[in-house]
Formats: sequence, structure tokens, C-alpha cells
Amino acid sequence: MPLFNFNRPSDYVEAAREMADSGRATLARLLAEEAADRTPDPHDAARILAEFPGRSLRKEG
Repeated sequence: MPLFNFNRPSDYVEAAREMADSGRATLARLLAEEAADRTPDPHDAARILAEFPGRSLRKEG
């Protein structure tokens, strides 16, 4: 598995796709949520989250 450099939202999306492809759906969702948070366009953020469906797994607080 390649070493990731997380500087852009697309870096998080790429990592999320790799995690999803390797059967790590929970980690994929968390990475997608981080990508969406770092995406300035709300439509793009919604598209990212739609690619990795599920409820939020983050602990708030």
C-alpha cells in the first residue's frame, strides 16, 4: 500500500477509495467525512459522502 500525503481533499478521497476497495468500509467512511469537511463546495462535499454511504462514525464532543 502506498504512503499517502494528505494535503488536499482529493488525497483523502483517494485513500477512502483504497480503503473501500480493500474491505475497510469504516475507515473509508471516516476518510470521506474528512475529505468532505475540507471541501469548500457543499455540492462536492455531498457528492463525496454519497460515494461512501452510511451514517457518521465520528464521536462528537
